[in-house]
Amino acid sequence: MSFIPYLFFDGSCSDAIDFYAEVFGAENVIKMPYSDAPPEAGLPDLDRLMHSQIDVGGQTLMCSDVPPGSPDPVQTGSAVSHMCDNIDDARATFWKLSEGGEITMPFEPTFFSAGFGMCKDKFGTHWMIMVNDQP
Repeated sequence: MSFIPYLFFDGSCSDAIDFYAEVFGAENVIKMPYSDAPPEAGLPDLDRLMHSQIDVGGQTLMCSDVPPGSPDPVQTGSAVSHMCDNIDDARATFWKLSEGGEITMPFEPTFFSAGFGMCKDKFGTHWMIMVNDQP
């Protein structure tokens, strides 16, 4: 069993999933625009994404755009947590994600990890980046 984060955007999903693929080194990027749905599905004929995903290290991140007129999908009350195998990778990932966004907790050593930080990226997604250094 697994839990897969699913993020929602208001028209910026394509840019966001490309950004995450670059940050995490994903080689596969799946993008399914609403316009690919069959007419009988009754979905709007838009270039917005009804589904997208990347796979990194056996883990998946999924996201989509909401249809126009849907409530603004502001991401609050949650964060995507990502563990890196070493401090250099964790620090680099944290800085890439925080560029153009907001650092909510600086990346630094803590009692539970050699490096941990929290940020909100330029697309509004909250991240917790840490080093997986526990035995």
